[in-house]
Amino acid sequence: MARYIGPKSKIARKFNDPIFGPCKELKKKPYPPGQHGKGRRRKKSEYAVQLAEKQKAKNTYGLLEKQFRNVFERAARKQGITGTNLLQYLEARLDNTVYRLGIAPTRAAARQLVSHKHITVNGDLVNIPSFTVKPGDIVSVKLKSQSLPVIKESVSGRQISKYSWLEWDATRLAGKFLSLPEREEIPENIKEQLIVELYSK
Repeated sequence: MARYIGPKSKIARKFNDPIFGPCKELKKKPYPPGQHGKGRRRKKSEYAVQLAEKQKAKNTYGLLEKQFRNVFERAARKQGITGTNLLQYLEARLDNTVYRLGIAPTRAAARQLVSHKHITVNGDLVNIPSFTVKPGDIVSVKLKSQSLPVIKESVSGRQISKYSWLEWDATRLAGKFLSLPEREEIPENIKEQLIVELYSK
């Protein structure tokens, strides 16, 4: 599966938002990367603003264009507010759920844990990062993988009850996906309505 492996600090500076977590570069250089990053910023067109928001969401959740488009189309078919549906589907991805539970320090690390067969859903091994977790599902670390340093370090530093739609059992290294999160519960700084407007053109 193709994925972005370039410098993440440049992406964070491009959107002026630490979308991959704390970024020292963003604090030192709070302007876009490149030769003209410090120069006078031109006013962006409506399309450019909408496109930037979509790119920001894609980079935040680690999806490629085709994957993101498929998730959007799925969200558009579902009843309710399309933008909220989109973020809920992104949050329900297995790699994102592993990250939110604190099993991995980043979404990229969570994707790797899933791909390398360290994660189970309801007791069954799942190695597809885009797998959709449903309310009531139990996401856990495979017994043989619970001693991995990256998992032990991440779990030891996790915050208790950080997300209301997830329940964590520290003794079993397992979490329960209680429900799809409400929009106000999702902490990502994404203006989803701009993405809906972009795809509606």
